[in-house]
Amino acid sequence: MTSRTDTALIIGDMQTGILANYPFSRAPVSPMRELVRAARAHGVLVVLVRTELRASGVDVSENNTVLTAFHQAGSLFHEGAGGTDIIPELAPRPEDVVITKRRTSAFVGTELELVLRAHRVESIALTGVATGAMVAATLYDALDRDYRVTVLSDACADAETDVHDFFVERVFPGRGARIMTAESWLGEL
Repeated sequence: MTSRTDTALIIGDMQTGILANYPFSRAPVSPMRELVRAARAHGVLVVLVRTELRASGVDVSENNTVLTAFHQAGSLFHEGAGGTDIIPELAPRPEDVVITKRRTSAFVGTELELVLRAHRVESIALTGVATGAMVAATLYDALDRDYRVTVLSDACADAETDVHDFFVERVFPGRGARIMTAESWLGEL
């Protein structure tokens, strides 16, 4: 086993409730399965991120219309309701890290940076849904924290294909992110 301790694979919002209710989110599951398998085999830290809001709503401001809508949509994003569980195809193992976020970025209000620094991670391979939300917000925060970021384009998805394409073809490279397919990234392990 080769060890890539300077690298983390971040997979965002691949939760049972999201995949059951947002069909576009199923597209990256196949490449993600292979990414997780190979990352573990090569010593790459696997970080699974999920969105979970308290059922009481105490962590949702009425000023944040998107999270308010998520919270009011029922228990889909509510803590402990089951919809926030990571999908079985990507089930976390003891050596993986599960991060619970309550905002769009995986960094905001979480221990993600602490975990990455503890593992001396310098490079992030970023995947998840939605490209224009979780992936974009996490990418901006990662770049501002001086991580090298690679977005694995076929392991991300957005409800609107043109939004996904715009981000991976124009916005992310313009911010300094490297764009690759999952297969190309796996070839570099």
